[in-house]
Amino acid sequence: MPPGISTLAADAPELSAANTGFMLICSALVMLMTPGLAFFYGGMVRVKSTLNMLMMSFISLGIVTILWVLYGFSLAFGTDSGSIIGWSSDYVGLSGIGITELWDGYTIPVYVFAVFQLMFAIITPALISGALADRVKFTAWALFITLWATVVYFPVAHWVWGAGGWLFEMGVIDFAGGTAVHINAGAAALGVILVIGKRVGFKKDPMRPHSLPLVMLGAGLLWFGWFGFNAGSWLGNDDGVGAVMFVNTQVATAAAMLAWLAYEKIRHGAFTTLGAASGAVAGLVAITPSGGAVSPLGAIAVGAIAGLLCAMAVGLKFKFGYDDSLDVVGVHLVGGIVGSLLVGLFATGGVQSEVKGLFYGGGLEQLGKQAIGVFAVLAYSLVVSAILAFVLDKTIGMRVDEDIEVSGIDQVEHAETAYDFSGAGGGTGSRKAVPPVVDAVAGAGQNKKVDA
Repeated sequence: MPPGISTLAADAPELSAANTGFMLICSALVMLMTPGLAFFYGGMVRVKSTLNMLMMSFISLGIVTILWVLYGFSLAFGTDSGSIIGWSSDYVGLSGIGITELWDGYTIPVYVFAVFQLMFAIITPALISGALADRVKFTAWALFITLWATVVYFPVAHWVWGAGGWLFEMGVIDFAGGTAVHINAGAAALGVILVIGKRVGFKKDPMRPHSLPLVMLGAGLLWFGWFGFNAGSWLGNDDGVGAVMFVNTQVATAAAMLAWLAYEKIRHGAFTTLGAASGAVAGLVAITPSGGAVSPLGAIAVGAIAGLLCAMAVGLKFKFGYDDSLDVVGVHLVGGIVGSLLVGLFATGGVQSEVKGLFYGGGLEQLGKQAIGVFAVLAYSLVVSAILAFVLDKTIGMRVDEDIEVSGIDQVEHAETAYDFSGAGGGTGSRKAVPPVVDAVAGAGQNKKVDA
């Protein structure tokens, strides 16, 4: 994602109505991804946690929007200070920005750039919520979002995309958020779950998705919105790079879905809807950093590799014993790492920049830069997120009481339930037991009956 680039006054661009309209549409598409994520996650949890899962995404729309206007945009994209953070008083409250003032070097207003970036800032903490299903106090989650956005997301966004940010200046390529969004969120999820612990019944009780149609709806909305997420990140539509990114987004997502399903069939003997949805998201994650650097054939490789590796990674929680409820680590952290590193192999030098990867004669230099970006963001987000969770847990408490978790978090935290069957007739006392699902069938969120 290109930050502002200084230009001489004589060469300064003029406002483009076409690019401005395009970017407003892309911003709306990215906004739609957060409700899409809510449905995606909401369908993967048990009935008793559905509303809480939806609200953990929706609350980010409120909290992060206000933070972004007050100071977030200034911290992320203001004048650089020490290559670590930004600050511009004109951006505080968005109060010193002219309505036709252009983002430096581009043909869209600063307001349009700010609102587009806002949607990225909103969805990133929402991604973390999938790892914490069933067990986190809503007030603690809201406070965590506030703190995490301030001390993790805003600085990391500056490192990666802000003019003067140290990773940007190093030449790390992250077209639309492999490091700043997906690795950032995935590492944060791992840090928090290591602090707050496992759900009651993890590796003992079946914790299957309650609504796979809801999961598929959410995945479809994510796929749709991701075209704005990725193609819009070139901040215009003048030179064809955004069009390549649009194509690569579709291609990589398709390849990842097929690779995940093939792995499922070989490993477990079935093609599942959950696997299709999870594979699609894995492909979307992996192409996000790399799609502006690779060809469509390269996008097939990126998607297929990510689909396979993410499908394998979701089972690691059972091996290592960390309770990543809906596989944020397995899909977003692993997918973000894969997509970011593969830039160093598959970059053609003919799309967003002249940088070439190893397979196109560029040597190992870019791969090294990508690795530095990946592990710097991973380490920072993991450590700081764990510290934030620890402090909150020791002060206000991060987890609900065990009896609330067992009975269902929706009624206590939100005074509502997702489904009202009171007028449907019949009872639930004769409900038949559901047989356990084969171990690790599809991964994301589908915890199976396994030995403790």
